[in-house]
Amino acid sequence: MVKEKVCLAYSGGLDTSCILAWLIEKGYSVICFMADVGQEEDFEAAKQKALKIGAQTVYVEDLRREFIEELCFPAVQCNAVYENVYLLGTSLARPVIARSQIAVAQKENCVAVSHGCTGKGNDQVRFELAFYALHPTIKVIAPWRIPEFYTRFAGRNDLLDYASQQNIPVTSTKSKPWSMDENLAHCSYEAGILEDPDTTPPQDMWKLTADPTCAPDTPEDFTLFFEKGLPTKLVFTEKGGSKTITDSLDLFLAVNTIARRHGVGRIDIVENRFIGLKSRGCYETPGLTCLRSAHLDLEGLVLDREVRALRDQFVTFAYAKVLYNGLYFSPEREFLEKSIVASQEHVNGQVRCRVYKGGFSVLGRSSETEKLYDVSESSMDEIGSFEPSETSGFISVQAIRLKKYGAMKNEKGERL
Repeated sequence: MVKEKVCLAYSGGLDTSCILAWLIEKGYSVICFMADVGQEEDFEAAKQKALKIGAQTVYVEDLRREFIEELCFPAVQCNAVYENVYLLGTSLARPVIARSQIAVAQKENCVAVSHGCTGKGNDQVRFELAFYALHPTIKVIAPWRIPEFYTRFAGRNDLLDYASQQNIPVTSTKSKPWSMDENLAHCSYEAGILEDPDTTPPQDMWKLTADPTCAPDTPEDFTLFFEKGLPTKLVFTEKGGSKTITDSLDLFLAVNTIARRHGVGRIDIVENRFIGLKSRGCYETPGLTCLRSAHLDLEGLVLDREVRALRDQFVTFAYAKVLYNGLYFSPEREFLEKSIVASQEHVNGQVRCRVYKGGFSVLGRSSETEKLYDVSESSMDEIGSFEPSETSGFISVQAIRLKKYGAMKNEKGERL
């Protein structure tokens, strides 16, 4: 009898290694899928581990460029942010991972896909909504929502015992203080000791960035260039000489490197998960923090006021919500991305940046093509083409309704 095939999103860690063994125990032939989205991972070691456990084959797909160009850069274009602080590092990676996993599942004629997401988190929603959009008839096996699985493996110790029984090599101990998820854009930390929102994260938790208090005592400057809102060039100093990078992936990696050594991009927040629970998370988002901040600054120079207001009120908020809630493969996302492109037609220019001890600042910005900013008109030292006397009429018109409102309040004896 031919066994049914399942494509498992595999990380090489304890959870997915045990899920792999469990799926084989349940009679499936398992195809393991690993996505390289820039995490520091020994993919060959993980591949060999999966094969040793019993995987039929293992796919390792390099999705870094796709991740940067199709997800991170559009997020920069619209300044995407969730609940005012979170730059969506985990959310951004899920669509490219899901799309690639489904492609492998289809290639291998799998009847189902599987993942190791918990039953309380956002990722189960993000992955599964993506799976169903990409392959409407696919079956999803989510072990952490199957009573047979989660009652058998009630905690981490049960997984470790099972791993020992199945001769699964693990590096975890029976005491892990937090969980991590890493990609090119960020690293997240949650669970364990972090579940108490008043517990200060230990310094040795942070993996990507230098401790800001121990970062270099000398600031580092660099210049970012944008075309239609997209980062296109980085100019910085390396080994005493000027260096220029234009390749999108290399640019992102270089900005990451600069920001990491200066401790830029750390946040510690309590956020509202899509499923309704509050969750404490700590995030390091070095390069993306710099790119978004520089882009945001450039828009002040080159973007029309009303276009910016409409984009901020509707597109930025809605795009972040779509990403966070796992609705990337949806008609609303396609509509929003077309709106993002339209809003960014004139976002062209360069921003001179500085990073120093955890902080990012802008030294200056300019544009050779966009002329909304007029030094002569804005100057307090010359008249230019702007006629100050005309402002009197503007103020008078704006004051009409306020005068009426003030009179009404006075008549009622109410204090303004």
